[in-house]
Amino acid sequence: MADGQDGAAELRLCCLLWALPGRRQAMADYEDAVLALVPEHGGTVLQRVLSTDEDGSGTPDEVQLFRFPDRAALDGFMADPRRLALAPQRDASVARTQLFAVGER
Repeated sequence: MADGQDGAAELRLCCLLWALPGRRQAMADYEDAVLALVPEHGGTVLQRVLSTDEDGSGTPDEVQLFRFPDRAALDGFMADPRRLALAPQRDASVARTQLFAVGER
């Protein structure tokens, strides 16, 4: 991973999201609200794509790629009180989330 401006390791993350049955739009609405907070913590949403496969094949409903300058920026985003206040909306729409670090090749 690249170094951030202060020498700390930049983080690149991939987030896979699965909606509860019938709740894809509600999940997208929740993600709209949460992702709007990312830039305030120095992060960037590099890409956000929605699955066109709606047959329940087990693929994620949404895939997101992020970049944060360092772990502290990510931690700040995760602990943001506005993000935490949206937990009921998340719980009513998101069945599963998988977040993991990625790198460029």
